[in-house]
Amino acid sequence: MQDTSLNSAPVKYNKPIIYFLLLWALLNAVQAFTLEIHADEAYYWVYSRFLDWGYYDHPPMVAVFIKAGYSLIHNEFGARLFTVMSTTTSLYLMWLMLKRYKVDAINFILVVSGIFVFHIYGFTTTPDAPLLFFTVLFLYFYQQYIEEDSLKLAIILGVVIACLLYSKYHGILLVAFTLVSNIKLLKRGSFYGIVMLALALYAPHIIWQAEHGFPSLSYHLSERSNEQYNFEYTYVYPLGQLLMAGPLIGWLLFYKGFTAKVQDTFTRVLLVNAIGILAFFFLTSFKGEVQLHWALIAYVPLAMVVLIRFTQPGAKPKWFNRLAVINIGMIVILRVALIIAFPPLLKVDAMRSFFGFKDWAHLIHEKAGDNYVIFNEGFQNPSKYNFYNNTTRGFDYDARYYRRTQYDIWPIEDSIQHKRVYVVNNTFPDRAISTDSMKIYAGTWYGGWVDDVRTYQKIDFQVESYKEILTPGQKKDFDLTFKNPYPFPISFTNTNQKHKVFLEACFFKSINQVDMQQSGDSFNRISLKTGETGHFKFNVTAPMQPGKYELIFSIRTEPFPGGRNNKIINITVK
Repeated sequence: MQDTSLNSAPVKYNKPIIYFLLLWALLNAVQAFTLEIHADEAYYWVYSRFLDWGYYDHPPMVAVFIKAGYSLIHNEFGARLFTVMSTTTSLYLMWLMLKRYKVDAINFILVVSGIFVFHIYGFTTTPDAPLLFFTVLFLYFYQQYIEEDSLKLAIILGVVIACLLYSKYHGILLVAFTLVSNIKLLKRGSFYGIVMLALALYAPHIIWQAEHGFPSLSYHLSERSNEQYNFEYTYVYPLGQLLMAGPLIGWLLFYKGFTAKVQDTFTRVLLVNAIGILAFFFLTSFKGEVQLHWALIAYVPLAMVVLIRFTQPGAKPKWFNRLAVINIGMIVILRVALIIAFPPLLKVDAMRSFFGFKDWAHLIHEKAGDNYVIFNEGFQNPSKYNFYNNTTRGFDYDARYYRRTQYDIWPIEDSIQHKRVYVVNNTFPDRAISTDSMKIYAGTWYGGWVDDVRTYQKIDFQVESYKEILTPGQKKDFDLTFKNPYPFPISFTNTNQKHKVFLEACFFKSINQVDMQQSGDSFNRISLKTGETGHFKFNVTAPMQPGKYELIFSIRTEPFPGGRNNKIINITVK
């Protein structure tokens, strides 16, 4: 087995590639300009308004992408500008890597433009957009590093790996499987320099995590994976990946890619990464739900190894071109239908998110004015409100039955205390609050005013153990330790307060609250200065029914349902 020399005669440049890339960029630009902002994109836009070394859900690279584009163009296209440019650049770099293997230009176009997941992240700006770009950039420079052990390439790879990890935590899989594919890297002194440089550049994010109690690790490795296993997660995963790879050609890409023979060190890294990353998330599906796009980075090496195999005589079926053209046609028709808002698409939940929310956000702003607006339904819609009104006065009240988000860290909550705010929800009209209703494609929302708001979303109760085994009805003392994270003193008193506050212990099974216990009023005698630490002993009674539960301590202030004020405590009653 011999490595193909980087100095071998290059394939003559093919004009179809430049035409394809121009069409690719044009289609993505049109889609980026015409579609309203997606909920997740709006959330990451709010990231960009509070630039930091880390966020509750993800590292900060997505915020940098959006900040850079939006600073030039203040609309949806600006938020997506760097995604449109980076995905086009990524495909071009893939072509440059493949030219040395004498890959045919038409084959390249048919394969990469037929991979459905590339279309999704061709114009939407989520953490997967920079992840895709730095994945390709890593492989581009790693291909050169295989042949040339130079200081320059080592420095570049160290920087690229740091950027990869700043994009999304999944990037570590690419680095790990690359090392697995070429264990001889451990004999290179420059390899350790790459690792040290990457860690040094990534240190600010690690420090941010430590200062905030490692919220991302807790969420992704504990709370997010704490759901009850459903066999549907496992059998849907391979079916979904067939769709992500291409509705008609996906099965062939997997077959040709996974049965390819290693030609050299670089094709080995492609094959190991493609198989390894897809297999990793398949195994993860046995623990909880795996979102289909998580395996995005596997499709870069998969597409490349398939194209390299297609250079071998008889490797590409004669009917592939016709099938690939139909596959691409189906994807393009879907994208065009989305651009023109084809009515049947609006009935699909995933598609409705792109329509009607601009007018919705402006309508709410007309009612709320420049006052703060609280949404009690997750991070998505307050983020859309913020984006379309170019503000950060929309706040996500993360209820106990939801999860924590970056809104629990940002200083927005600090500013709403004891103010008159407008409250919006889309579940049901609250008789005590709701006076307005707003209807769009996606549903009906209800709004109304609340005076003298007090909330405690940032309070984080710490306990000695997050796993307990109890008997039915057993009483257990939980010593809650917490700090005042606000830049002002706080008090849980209900004396002379318009809205009372309560501390409640809530037992959940999945997303369903099955029991709630209220603390004694001694909790209401606690007052803390900024940064001061407090303690409260809560005597909790275990449910009578044996089983597995999640225990959440929740500070509830009227008229809100109560927040999530601790990491999940896993309770087994038996």
